[in-house]
Amino acid sequence: MNIDSIQNGVVLDHIRAGKSMEIYNYLNLNALDCSVAIIQNARSARMGKKDMIKIASPMEPDLDVLGYLDANITVNIIRDGVLTEKKHLQPPKKLINIIKCKNPRCITASEEQLDAIFLLNASGAYRCAYCDTAIDRKG
Repeated sequence: MNIDSIQNGVVLDHIRAGKSMEIYNYLNLNALDCSVAIIQNARSARMGKKDMIKIASPMEPDLDVLGYLDANITVNIIRDGVLTEKKHLQPPKKLINIIKCKNPRCITASEEQLDAIFLLNASGAYRCAYCDTAIDRKG
């Protein structure tokens, strides 16, 4: 299989195998007017197998979404065919409108204009800022 290199854009590398479509959907990559290559189950010395997403257009992916979904992702910025920046992610301490509270009695269920805010606690779970309902981290 041959996937062309990109001249200007972003490569999301070290995605846990099987997670690339979820990331594609969360980042709304289908709305982009450029080539997007999804490589699934590629061999990796470090991970065994991994997924990758190559986006052939300069963009700023939402690092909070990526850090929430899989903090092991590496974000590579490519300019003029050269890797110019490599970002390593951390789980974000605060998520705003990325996930929704599952508690039907939470104020966000009845007041839809409120931002859904979750805070990361020491055990690695996100808790709703309004009702304290815990959501386990995805990544």
